[in-house]
Amino acid sequence: MGKLEAKSEVSGSVWKIEVELGQKVAEGDILVLIESMKMEIPVVVETAGTVASILVAEGEAITEGQSVVILET
Repeated sequence: MGKLEAKSEVSGSVWKIEVELGQKVAEGDILVLIESMKMEIPVVVETAGTVASILVAEGEAITEGQSVVILET
């Protein structure tokens, strides 16, 4: 099994976390919603896996390229 880091493509704040630890996700599922410039930007899964770690909290400010979730693939 490998690990994959899902990263934010924008700076902003974490609006909503859509997954839980241990949850199985499929390619295209939304992991986290980022609020940036009054828009909601989803961080989506590129490869199916299981949520191993959630690295952010709702309301937390984040930067472009910051890891938000680690998946076991």
